[in-house]
Amino acid sequence: MAKDTSGLHGAESGTGLDERPLWPALRKGFRRKCPNCGSGPMMKSYLKVRDTCPVCRQDLSHHRADDGPAYLTILIVGHVLAPALHIGFVRFRPDPMLLFTIFAVGAVAMSLYLLPRLKGAVVAFQWARHMHGFGHEAGTG
Repeated sequence: MAKDTSGLHGAESGTGLDERPLWPALRKGFRRKCPNCGSGPMMKSYLKVRDTCPVCRQDLSHHRADDGPAYLTILIVGHVLAPALHIGFVRFRPDPMLLFTIFAVGAVAMSLYLLPRLKGAVVAFQWARHMHGFGHEAGTG
């Protein structure tokens, strides 16, 4: 007897939604590319998502990234820099102003690097899981 796995990846059987692979979409989103084709730019500015992909015309206006990328950025930067701060202070005992300067610049640099990439990944996750209108393409209701 064959095992039914049609509902495992967010596409419910009988809904007519195609199954979209999650990990390739997340990689494309992290690179700030369209989760559908992988070649069109997702962003039109630092954090502004395009309404449609200029290459494949995938509608991206349904995204609801909101505060998710900011929370993920804080989580990652905090978990990377907190142990590094502890190790740097305990092993090297630098001047407090030097330590503050290095870690302040590091935190800002990591945050500015990660924020648009995590926003792309969140939008790609929503696209892959048919969330917030991504499952209702034009003409399908």
